Amino acid sequence: MDSGDERAMTRQWPDSRTFWEDKRVIVTGGAGFLGSYVVDQLKARGASEVIVPRSAEYDLRDGGAVRRLLEDSSRPSRPGLPRAPVDVVIHLAAVVGGIGANRERPAEFFYDNLMMGIQLLHECFRVGVGKFVAVGTVCAYPKITPIPFRESDLWNGYPEETNAPYGLAKKMLLVQSQAYRQQYGFNSIYLLPANLYGPGDNADPRSSHVIPALITKCLDAVESGAEEVVVWGDGSPTREFLYVEDAAEGIILATERYNSSEPVNLGSSFEISIRDLIQIIARETGFTGRIVWDTSKPNGQPRRKLDTSRAETEFGFRSRVDFETGLRRTVQWYRQLRARGRHP
Repeated sequence: MDSGDERAMTRQWPDSRTFWEDKRVIVTGGAGFLGSYVVDQLKARGASEVIVPRSAEYDLRDGGAVRRLLEDSSRPSRPGLPRAPVDVVIHLAAVVGGIGANRERPAEFFYDNLMMGIQLLHECFRVGVGKFVAVGTVCAYPKITPIPFRESDLWNGYPEETNAPYGLAKKMLLVQSQAYRQQYGFNSIYLLPANLYGPGDNADPRSSHVIPALITKCLDAVESGAEEVVVWGDGSPTREFLYVEDAAEGIILATERYNSSEPVNLGSSFEISIRDLIQIIARETGFTGRIVWDTSKPNGQPRRKLDTSRAETEFGFRSRVDFETGLRRTVQWYRQLRARGRHP
């Protein structure tokens, strides 16, 4: 057992339900894929109030809408006293997508994500929110990063070009978190999750990530009787995937236990190539045809695998769901939706 494991085992963590019982929390993006799991876990832990703003009412790119959200979410702490802000803001709202969407809309991915994040963190500081949790992206890492990615590698190069605008926009929240802690003592944290997957993910081929996109292609092929499935690139890149329930657990634990602006990876420490991934998905979906590699399309970042030791040491997080179990659950969810005539 290394020293990090020993520190994590001997550290006394706060009781989860006691921590949340009087907390009022805003979860931006709380109606989305990851956000819905975070909201469910907050309610299960007994958070006194969980507020999920909707983009139709609060456009977080607009500073006025951000200020209105925080004002609308505040309440008097006691009769006759000024209104108090919420205790915690967990910022999950983002414009996201796979390689294709990032290539088609780089300006939108940069501007929208940057403006949402920096204005929200600033206004939370301004009104006195107790803690701000920023959820970044593995796309913030340099294109060529030694395996496993350590948090200290973040500034050692430029991100992979196809999603650099998105990665850099989210990375600015780390800079802001550290600057506001240094100058103002504002308590904000910055988390870097691996690629997420699980039931509830977006499968729209125009904007989905790799796992839902490949599941959809294989199920479509099975239903139509197609003899082949076309996959972008040459299959050589590797990725690390984190089951969405595990990601939500990591975010909750970090909120409860971590109070530093040093970035923290959230991952599973399991690396798989896209070539091996499509073989597993084909097996789980029942597709027995040919896999055709479209090498005219980009591969994306060559390898991704995170060092997750800091998360375990600092707040006791370790992923629980192994990849094949999580993938099987995900495929089953898609099958059930299709059986009811619905598509995610």
